[in-house]
Amino acid sequence: MKFIFAPWRWDFISGSKKEDGCIFCRAQRQTDEQALICRRGEKFFVIMNKYPYSSGHLLIAPYAHLSSPEHLAANDLKEMWELTNRSLSILKTNFHPEGFNIGMNIGQAAGAGITDHFHQHIVPRWQGDANFMATTGQTRVLSFDLDKIFQVIYNAFKK
Repeated sequence: MKFIFAPWRWDFISGSKKEDGCIFCRAQRQTDEQALICRRGEKFFVIMNKYPYSSGHLLIAPYAHLSSPEHLAANDLKEMWELTNRSLSILKTNFHPEGFNIGMNIGQAAGAGITDHFHQHIVPRWQGDANFMATTGQTRVLSFDLDKIFQVIYNAFKK
């Protein structure tokens, strides 16, 4: 049997390093590099998921601490979709995924891990990425480290 080690996930799995407060509100006060914020817009920002489902998993969150997009006017949500489209373009160009999952989990019953600050997931997908490792081994294999992926995406947003 072979083992794949992912020690960076221990803090997440064990809950041993859980910080108080909202991760998105806390991230706004940090530098881009500390928080893995790839782009800061006027009302939304793009941040990397520190515990991704796949390499390049991005989150788009509003600066406002809101539980659902229904609390914003449609015009305010325009920037979220512009950042979504730009993120798709950057991920396609730099990582060549074969598809994407895009969506939100609103409320705990819907699977939201963070229920009081809504955010949209952009998850790049490749054929075979949902293989036996995730379903029987409860393990995901990521081929790049977060810092390298962050630099690629962060630099692409600057262009």
